[in-house]
Amino acid sequence: MSGTQEEPRWLDAEEWRAWRNYIAGQALLLGRLGRELQDTHQLAFADYEILVRLSEKPDHRQRMTSLAEEVVASKSRLSHQVARLEAEGLVRREVCDSDGRGVFAVLTDDGFARLEAAAPDHLHGVREHFVDLLDDDERRVIGDVFERIVAKLRP
Repeated sequence: MSGTQEEPRWLDAEEWRAWRNYIAGQALLLGRLGRELQDTHQLAFADYEILVRLSEKPDHRQRMTSLAEEVVASKSRLSHQVARLEAEGLVRREVCDSDGRGVFAVLTDDGFARLEAAAPDHLHGVREHFVDLLDDDERRVIGDVFERIVAKLRP
């Protein structure tokens, strides 16, 4: 923060409406999708996202540091999540042979099967509670806006 105090750029009524509805909408949406995953497949939303990311990688494996960046989690938080998934047999950790320091998260066959079982229900929820509420232009705008936000805020 600079040493001089500038007058804040207050939000007008439409900006407040957009901001407040975004905050409430994303909390409600993630809460609903999370409850649906938990109730139907005993998976937390964040754990599901880890399984998805690993399923998309060659050999279903990814360095933990890279995975943390993708799922927007601290290394510590990701480590706890992976430990939980490991205890359930859905993921395992492997030390990187080439440098001995890096650690991979690897999706197990059981993890892939759990993901395959959960994905159709989760995608139904994503469509019902988000995608199908938008027209093509709105989807494009939301995609463009959040791509800019991610590019600006991602380290």
